[in-house]
Amino acid sequence: MAIAPTGPGPIGPDAVSVETGPTAATQPWPSEKAGFYALFAVVFATFITFLDQTTFGLLAEKMKISFGISDFTLGLLLGPVTVVAYVIVGIPLARLVDIFPRKFVLSAGIAALGTIMALGGLAQNLWQLVSTRLFVGASSSANGPGSYSILVDYFKPLRIPLVFALLQLGYILGSSLGNILGGRLIRWTDTLGETISFLGLEIFSWQLVLIMVGAPGLLAGLLWLTVREPPRRSPPAARQLVPPSAPAWRKFLAFMGLDAAIAIWQRKYVFLPLFVALAMSATESQGLPQFRAPFILRTYEGWDEARLGDLLGTLLLVSMLAGITAGGAFVTWLGKRYKDANIRATAIIFTCTTIVTIAMPLMPTGELAIICMALGLFFGLAGAPAQNAAIQRIAPNEMRGQVTALYLFMFTFFGAMGPAVIGFVSTFVVGDEQQIWKAILITAIIFLPTATVFMWRGIKPYREEVERLEALGL
Repeated sequence: MAIAPTGPGPIGPDAVSVETGPTAATQPWPSEKAGFYALFAVVFATFITFLDQTTFGLLAEKMKISFGISDFTLGLLLGPVTVVAYVIVGIPLARLVDIFPRKFVLSAGIAALGTIMALGGLAQNLWQLVSTRLFVGASSSANGPGSYSILVDYFKPLRIPLVFALLQLGYILGSSLGNILGGRLIRWTDTLGETISFLGLEIFSWQLVLIMVGAPGLLAGLLWLTVREPPRRSPPAARQLVPPSAPAWRKFLAFMGLDAAIAIWQRKYVFLPLFVALAMSATESQGLPQFRAPFILRTYEGWDEARLGDLLGTLLLVSMLAGITAGGAFVTWLGKRYKDANIRATAIIFTCTTIVTIAMPLMPTGELAIICMALGLFFGLAGAPAQNAAIQRIAPNEMRGQVTALYLFMFTFFGAMGPAVIGFVSTFVVGDEQQIWKAILITAIIFLPTATVFMWRGIKPYREEVERLEALGL
């Protein structure tokens, strides 16, 4: 990442400079107490992000009925519209992580996200709701790169696998409690009638749920302001992204992520299998959660959002906590035997995820289908810390924020395409939207085996890259 002072003054693209302070070898590490407080702030902000995403997915069938839209249109609302602004400004916003104090970037991002969530609760029609969701991805684009960057500067390398494992608690709690809380809130709003008056506006009663889950985002933003910004660490040969004398257009391209993209392309033998595997898996793994409620409600009799949320949320909490524990132990065990343990573990886990996800829509009862969903998340969380640690291990330090942002961009962009892909298959391929299970099965068969093959393909080049970095003393 770019090396910049950590004081309150921003460093713009015209003033990128090399840090003249201690090198990474001599610079003392911050206190772990402060580091774990920062980790708590990351976990809470991540919880808010996934609370919104999970609850919004539970509302899918309500939105389809209220606005009278097809599965394809619903899929667009649940996925692609959230990344329109992210595609334009996501990478530049992530660049702010490398040049501004990260606590301020992260604070502004989560506060904006909470505000946007709540505004969706006041939308008067489908297009107003779409307009609020347009900026969800952009407002959270710096969260991933900023979180990883600040934690890597707080904790010693041996602590990072544990820290990244604990980081998943935000996703775990947001996904599990989002189902339980969201389902119960939806059932409560059902008692209020189809529409209600709120702040002088007539809204659908389920829109109250969006207002209630968005408000805590402002609290998360205030929490970040109390976090201490750690000094940035750099290798002995830290370099500038561009020299100070470079023309403005060159600095702008660096700000937009050009140098990070070039660095990745120069090592494409290492990075491309991992990026392709992530893209393929994200399309299915992020598309399916948005269609869980429509799938269960349409396929099995006697289900509503609250019943689904209670059972799914409880099982997800157990399975994901077990998954992250088992995954950490598994990759640690492999790490004693293989230099490529991070990617090898991920490839094995991808294989297991593929099996249970393809089996899920074929289950004869809703309970068995939900158990398969929980198993899928068990394996997904088991592989997440290793996958994240792998990228951090091989990303050039001076642009780690942007390399991580590009990696997360693949996850966010292709994950956002997932609901649209499932919706498209449901509306235009299957033709009968009541048989949404067929669309889910088709997409799982196409995307997950492809992702698994590419992850296995990435083991050898990753191992060779780790050996190269070790030879350089990195």
